[in-house]
Amino acid sequence: MISKKYYRFVYSFFMSLMMSCFMSFVITLFNVGWVEHFFDIWRHSWAFAFMVAYPSVLMFNPVVRRITDKLVD
Repeated sequence: MISKKYYRFVYSFFMSLMMSCFMSFVITLFNVGWVEHFFDIWRHSWAFAFMVAYPSVLMFNPVVRRITDKLVD
């Protein structure tokens, strides 16, 4: 099992993995449509999106947490 001290990194990994998967799929489908090599195009887009998403989630998580804490009682 992974130690609790790595919670932030594990959570960010899976959140960015799933969000980049879903968003890259939708955006690729919107931009190119259901073409013959759609899954190859999407897989390439997903790989790039994940490389951007993971560090972004790690970087923005504290900011989003502070904003949310101010908005929610």
